[in-house]
Parts: sequence; structure tokens; C-alpha cells
Amino acid sequence: GRSAGRRPAGSYIEAIATTTPLPSPTMITLRKSCDRGYADHGWLKSFHSFSFAGYYDPAHMGFGNLRVINEDKVRPLSGFARHSHDNMEILTCILAGEVSHEDSMGNKTTISAGEFQLMSAGSGVSHSEMNRHPAQTLHMLQIWLYPNVSNTPPRYQQIRASDQPGIQLIASPVEAIPGSMHIKQDAAIYRLKFTGGQHLVLPQQRQNGYLHLIKGQATVRDYSLNSGDALISSAERDLSLVALTDGEALWFDLP
Repeated sequence: GRSAGRRPAGSYIEAIATTTPLPSPTMITLRKSCDRGYADHGWLKSFHSFSFAGYYDPAHMGFGNLRVINEDKVRPLSGFARHSHDNMEILTCILAGEVSHEDSMGNKTTISAGEFQLMSAGSGVSHSEMNRHPAQTLHMLQIWLYPNVSNTPPRYQQIRASDQPGIQLIASPVEAIPGSMHIKQDAAIYRLKFTGGQHLVLPQQRQNGYLHLIKGQATVRDYSLNSGDALISSAERDLSLVALTDGEALWFDLP
């Protein structure tokens, strides 16, 4: 079959389908926003948390089954033309603007700021993601995780995040949980919305974790995080986020 996330000429080059071993037991690593890869294609400006397209760093090929976190800004009246994926769980988080999505499953949807989309590519799906607004920049996170089962029928899901501060389950291996989506992997993804001074205990049912701070300032233990920073946890327990400002983050509970 095709390698994960193949894209047509003129768009992203396919991601390198390789993952690095997990860090040694019991450790926390802080990765600053400025250390991410960066690409400016004119119509697209993108930060890469892990090696992707023209950005290659053998020390950052992924974390467990988490393969891609791209922070994309897409200028008005442009976007990702029709391209194909297979055997990848693709989560999209819209931070500002909206994306017009069309796919080979027959879906024609709009995903707006505050919404999440999960597309299980499975045996193969093609789609386009366009910013059709004449003036507003589309700002989004595109996240890929390897599935734990191959060549399943492709599937589309979409939810809106809560406006209330706190922790919201976005996706998990458990089906039919109201307000969340089902991911084909032993991983749970949470969205954290916080106000300054708030303490949030990070949900941990698995061995490892990855925290991506979307915006704001916070601390975890003695580590200070700002917008775009990530905290990578291996075999650590009892982690809490202390919010220094209002903000938002994603927490990946990973095996």
C-alpha cells in the first residue's frame, strides 16, 4: 500500500513514516516552540513538531504512535488540493477561521474555529482542505497518529469543543462516548481550556504523555511552557498543569 499521507506535487511531501524509540523510563523533556521545524510556502506557513516534508530531525521523528503535529496558517482563497491518505488517524483542530472539507466518502463539511475533525483514512481516502474565505487566515493544527489496525473502512467524525474551562475528552479507543470521537489506536486525546491560576490534573491511564500548549503560559512541575511549547513525559505520574494565563492545550495520553 501507499506510505502514510502521500500528497501531490505542489503540496506537502509525504511524511517520513518512521518513529523514534520512546525515551528511557521516567523522564520529562521540554521542547520549545522555536526549536520546531518551519516552512514558508507563501500560501502556507507551517511549524512542524516532528520531521515532516522538507524538515528532517532524526531526534524528532514522532513519539510512540503520535507521528505529526503541524501548526498551519493558510492564507485566504488557498489550501490543500485533493490528495490521498491511508492507514493514518488524522485529527484537525481549527484555531481560527474555517476549513472547507470534501472527501471521497461523500462528505462536504465546514470545520470552524473551536471544532475538531477526525478522519480515519483506513484502506484509503482522498480529500481537500481549502480556506475559501476571501480575507481571513485559516489557523489549525493537523495531527496524525498511526492506527493499531490496518485497511479498515475510512470514517469521518466531527465535534465542537466546549466553551467552558476544564478538560474535555476529544478522542479515545472507546466508541459511543457522547461528545467525543473514536480513534483506532490505544490513545486518548484531551483538550484543556484554562484560566489564569487554574490547576488541571492531566488524565493518565497509559505510560506516556505529550502536552502541546496551543496558547497561553503554564507550568508542569518546574517546567515553564509558552505558546507552541511541548512537554514530553515517559513513565511519569501525577502531572498537573498550573495555568499562569488564560489558554488552551492538547494532552495526548499514549501507551
